[in-house]
Amino acid sequence: MGVGGPGWWRAARALRAASGGWWRAAAPGPGAVGATSRSLCAGGVPGLSYQELKDLKKTNVLHIDVRERWEIDRFGKIPASINIPLGELVEALQMDPTAFKEQYNQKMPSKSDPVVFSCLAGTRSKQALGFATSLGFSRVQQYAGGFEDWVKHEPPEKK
Repeated sequence: MGVGGPGWWRAARALRAASGGWWRAAAPGPGAVGATSRSLCAGGVPGLSYQELKDLKKTNVLHIDVRERWEIDRFGKIPASINIPLGELVEALQMDPTAFKEQYNQKMPSKSDPVVFSCLAGTRSKQALGFATSLGFSRVQQYAGGFEDWVKHEPPEKK
């Protein structure tokens, strides 16, 4: 199931890059995007499967979708995720906990809380993982399949 037709996200990325895009920051550490790890750790680049994410969502994990707001508005989101666009993530993860709660309607994660990042197809979530790790977050993972994989299994939540 294609979301918005082939190539729409490439155009969005090109537009974002032209405006000082999110991929100018350092890339995350070693590891394959498709690697799977059941433990929440920052070693390598953990990648969750659909079922692993679904199971984790039954626990106390914070799921952050780093897509742009217009993507969430247009296509929906994975249930129980919060949206923090990648360009805002580093600042958001360093906010005062009260300001974070006010802006995102969610408790600010501590550096030892489990956090999962997702995006459309894994590129931005991999970067988010690198950003969070560089800020000292120790229990972070990504859902490498992202929204594109999720909608193959179940419908998105509309905003």
